[in-house]
Amino acid sequence: GSKERFHWQSHNVKQSGVDDMVLLPQITEDAIAGNLRKITGAHHHILLICVFYGESGAGKTVAAKYIMGYISKVSGGGEKVQHVKDIILQSNPLLEAFGNAKTVRNNNSSRFGKYFEIQFSRGGEPDGGKISNFLLEKSRVVMQNENERNFHIYYQLLEGASQEQRQNLGLMTPDYYYYLNQSDTYQVDGTDDRSDFGETLSAMQVIGIPPSVQQLVLQLVAGILHLGNISFCEDGNYARVESVDLLAFPAYLLGIDSGRLQEKLTSRKMDSRWGGRSESIDVTLNVEQAAYTRDALAKGLYARLFDFLVEAINRAMQKPQEEYSIGVLDIYGFEIFQKNGFEQFCINFVNEKLQQIFIELTLKAEQEEYVQEGIRWTPIQYFNNKVVCDLIENKLSPPGIMSVLDDVCATMHATGGGADQTLLQKLQAAVGTHEHFNSWSSGFVIHHYAGKVSYDVSGFCERNRDVLFSDLIELMQTSEQAFLRMLFPEKLDGDKKGRPSTAGSKIKKQANDLVATLKRCTPHYIRCIKPNETKRPRDWEENRVKHQVEYLGLKENIRVRRAGFAYRRQFAKFLQRYAILTPETWPRWRGDERQGVQHLLRAVNMEPDQYQMGSTKVFVKNPESVSAFEGQTEKWITQAWEVEVAVSYDAPSLCLGWTLCGQTGQAACPELQPLASNNASPQPIKRDLILTPKCVYVIGREKVKKGPEKGQVREVLKKKLDIQALRGVSLSTRQDDFFILQEDTADSFLESVFKTEFVSLLCKRFEEATRRPLPLTFSDTLQFRVKKEGWGGGGTRSVTFSRGSGDLSVLKVGGRTLTVSVGDGLPKSSKPTRKGMAKGRSRRSTPGPTRAAPGPPRGMDRNGVPLSARGGPLPLEIMSGGGSHRPPRGPPSTSLGASRRPRARPPSEHNTEFLNVPDQGMAGMQRKRSVGQRPVPGVGRPKPQPRIHGPRCRALYQYVGQDVDELSFNVNEVIEILMEDSSGWWKGRLHGQEGLFPGNYVEKI
Repeated sequence: GSKERFHWQSHNVKQSGVDDMVLLPQITEDAIAGNLRKITGAHHHILLICVFYGESGAGKTVAAKYIMGYISKVSGGGEKVQHVKDIILQSNPLLEAFGNAKTVRNNNSSRFGKYFEIQFSRGGEPDGGKISNFLLEKSRVVMQNENERNFHIYYQLLEGASQEQRQNLGLMTPDYYYYLNQSDTYQVDGTDDRSDFGETLSAMQVIGIPPSVQQLVLQLVAGILHLGNISFCEDGNYARVESVDLLAFPAYLLGIDSGRLQEKLTSRKMDSRWGGRSESIDVTLNVEQAAYTRDALAKGLYARLFDFLVEAINRAMQKPQEEYSIGVLDIYGFEIFQKNGFEQFCINFVNEKLQQIFIELTLKAEQEEYVQEGIRWTPIQYFNNKVVCDLIENKLSPPGIMSVLDDVCATMHATGGGADQTLLQKLQAAVGTHEHFNSWSSGFVIHHYAGKVSYDVSGFCERNRDVLFSDLIELMQTSEQAFLRMLFPEKLDGDKKGRPSTAGSKIKKQANDLVATLKRCTPHYIRCIKPNETKRPRDWEENRVKHQVEYLGLKENIRVRRAGFAYRRQFAKFLQRYAILTPETWPRWRGDERQGVQHLLRAVNMEPDQYQMGSTKVFVKNPESVSAFEGQTEKWITQAWEVEVAVSYDAPSLCLGWTLCGQTGQAACPELQPLASNNASPQPIKRDLILTPKCVYVIGREKVKKGPEKGQVREVLKKKLDIQALRGVSLSTRQDDFFILQEDTADSFLESVFKTEFVSLLCKRFEEATRRPLPLTFSDTLQFRVKKEGWGGGGTRSVTFSRGSGDLSVLKVGGRTLTVSVGDGLPKSSKPTRKGMAKGRSRRSTPGPTRAAPGPPRGMDRNGVPLSARGGPLPLEIMSGGGSHRPPRGPPSTSLGASRRPRARPPSEHNTEFLNVPDQGMAGMQRKRSVGQRPVPGVGRPKPQPRIHGPRCRALYQYVGQDVDELSFNVNEVIEILMEDSSGWWKGRLHGQEGLFPGNYVEKI
């Protein structure tokens, strides 16, 4: 089981992102960028996500990995669930090896889109998953720009292969291979290809790919490299292989005949129709066509291999039926290079679609909510990029760029630039007058939401056609390897009907399917901001950040919230949150919920122009008004008690689940709450544990059985314990949450996530009352006395603590003994350090500096999965035909180093102008026109009062807030002190944020 870390102030807190920025005095790009710079070092906890978006290198992939790691860490489950967790985490290094590459903008750029669906059981355990991948950048297999690399797996294999593998696969240095040496870039700063290769192999093992299939995967990767070294020369008007010796190794690795490979690379079978009859003829290719055929085979092999790996992950995680799921979308970011081709066109189109749905579901939906709730509202104008999406994907009236491109490809009969020039001419005729489109000599320009991008049409038609000729498919189906034949399942003897699908039509369909999926769920957006192009931390480029702030729509979002209502809450939840403020609403309002909310608003003297009542929700205009509510609520609570929360064990069965501590609340996803039960004893019962200077109170809740209040829940005093009557406290030596209060008659066996804080304060109160220290007993075998009506009928019970494998306690009951298994915590000598004190977190959400954060566990890889974790076999149905099991023949004896493929071009002076902030174009002009129409400012907004500095303190240590109401700060930052409390927790203000922090982390100035 697992407990939810819940705090009594965790309802209605300000969230990170746009909601915080509503507080900014000015809504400008400068103000937003300045605010982002201040919080760059802050620690954020992301709980649920659907869409990551931002430009290339902004951190989307890393953030997505954090989400998957978080879900895996906090969820429970047995061995099967742990296996699924391992697969979820290990899918990252595997897909990054085969799908990521170094670009000039990002050293680990995702060259494919990924939608990862993590599926949960009804108990909230991750027990399945599914990955959908979008548009792998296949052209990178055969060509890269300067200062870029091919996919990581090639360099990992060349660096990490064993000596036996190097010999069997014919591996050389990267500069030997034509598919790697075009960019003259082989190393990446901060990347260890040899170590990453080991992680890739480990990931394949965890996912369930057997070693024999792993070897075939690597053999195919090496075969593609050797295939690229086959070059052609002109013989008459036709192509012939320049060095026949270079055919041997790729043919051997692919399990095909070298003679047939030569034949299929230099000729093609075409169907000829004449007079109702059809016949096949062999057409000899020229040098350009032969090179295209070779590259098409290499790209086809790699793309099918990538799809196999994705399918292998899906098979390992599949479950018979879907129940609940969380989707994580990590899509390639908007990008601009020195030369932008078909791939950049498709990538930027997908980003346009994501921006469109973001507008639909945030700016549009936000304002529609006001209309639905009957709120008086002046609409805010914003730039809607649907006009750009239509320019690209329209089918008719006028046809979009993709439709024109498909039409040109349908009539294309040869390779070369002729079709590309035809495309350019037809685009000018179809959309030449569109305000978001321009032509230039070698291509066209689109005014995207993120700026103007110039596309070079060279190669557009070939890459869009995306054809793997039937000759090559037939050749691969003759391979000796069942694995390779499995990658080519096509039936070639059927009649070919209809126009073949193109890459553009596929990505358009995938993008629209993705949009439909997002509309069916509730998307949560994480906007990733890229601070620089230097790929260095703490390097801030103001203009670049301001540009992203503008095109991501942050200003419009803040303006909608600012001009509208910064806070909205359903009537019932508003009453529940602030019921304590008036006697009429505490503990429960009897009457119409709407009238109860209005009663609360009048009680705190909120001006009528500061709120509106909708049909189901109350809308409050200013964050300051909400802060006033929070301040009064906190004042009531802190004046009454110092609150700690506990669970008391005294009934005959055991139930493990999420425990909501403090005020009863509702989890973000109730259907995902992990609930597991075990018919053993004891049963945890939720109690409020209240500590005052003289007594400890245990408060429970019971339903009234008689009278006019029958059925209502009331607080009931279950136990009152005089602090001076305490005989001691017993605790284990481990990191569990259990403790025993020893009393005169019967003891209290309690569990609280705030055990350390409670016992520390109890010791202080005991010493104040008795002038002597409270006896503390530490042992891994504890005993406590129970009442006769308690667990098992009185007497003594035992609790035994043993070493477990994780941070979560595992409970097992046998007779009158409870066994608690939990991993080792930090040693008792642990102390906070000045730097990096809270980079990690213990299982408990401890708000105080009483315990240092744990370091990373040993024996883990970068994704947090034990290196020894191993999955079951992948159910691959690789059936072998006759001869498939004959002993493998040895590699060809041809000297590989004799013929080194030269680079296609010498490295030129690298032009980095494209890395500058792009021209905003027509989209930027329309944004400025739309957002220039400012809304009517909020009526009655309080004027800011001049700041009067009170007492202040300077941070001695770095502190990262571990709860929703805590401040985070770095060493030497100056904090304004708002309140000092004897518990050691002070309240302060820093960077406009108020919150609690440990007083022993600072010194007064």
